[in-house]
Amino acid sequence: MTVTYTLADIPQIAKQIIAQNPHKVVLLFGEMGAGKTTLIKALAANLGVQNATSSPTFSLVNEYHTETNGPLYHFDVYRIKEESEAYDFGMDEYLYSGHWCFVEWPEKIPSLIPQEHSTIKIKILSETTRELILY
Repeated sequence: MTVTYTLADIPQIAKQIIAQNPHKVVLLFGEMGAGKTTLIKALAANLGVQNATSSPTFSLVNEYHTETNGPLYHFDVYRIKEESEAYDFGMDEYLYSGHWCFVEWPEKIPSLIPQEHSTIKIKILSETTRELILY
């Protein structure tokens, strides 16, 4: 799936992504400011998260609950200096839990990525427009 979108389109883009039936571990690639966290917020809402979501930049992981989809985990591993830090807080257990896991900056943890995962790449086209590729 490849789509060009603006900020106003994000709720609909999230629905389209979920309709593609991606693997439950979703890796998000894109430069700083591309909109990875904003997209994850929309995906979480689409999956039934009702409480406020935020970036786990300092905590590394935020856990949310849904009534029908179980727990959902949002990781931001940008601040990790060594992959071993992710092992130290048990990230591998989350990634192999069978629950939704959205991971920002997955290039920092290549050894932890399950074989079965989906990838979203977000490219900044302009200040207001992005291109998303899901595979």
